Amino acid sequence: MTVPFDPATLRYDANGLIPAIAQDDENGDVLMMAWMNAEAVARTLDTKRVTYWSRSRQSFWIKGETSGHVQELVSMRVDCDRDCLLLRIRQTGPACHTGRRTCFYTDVTDGPEVELMAPEV
Repeated sequence: MTVPFDPATLRYDANGLIPAIAQDDENGDVLMMAWMNAEAVARTLDTKRVTYWSRSRQSFWIKGETSGHVQELVSMRVDCDRDCLLLRIRQTGPACHTGRRTCFYTDVTDGPEVELMAPEV
């Protein structure tokens, strides 16, 4: 008999949050990072629609609920320290609120900031 996963077993920060990295399941691109609390983790596992915790609004937000840029959960993985999540997702539309496919669109490797992609919408 298997025991169901309990979100309370994760290691949350002092604010009860854990970082969650969203990765495109098809091509491996890292799309964004956001925060989840235990209830957001449970809701995401239950509905398969990725739900984050908005620190600025102090409320849940289901990715794509207003924009239509939905994140469908394929798998949720826990790192070795149990203090970070990797969400393998199917992304509809851009993941970034700027309209870009990924939030990681600025390269700073060689000094000046270089914008790697323009907004899609």
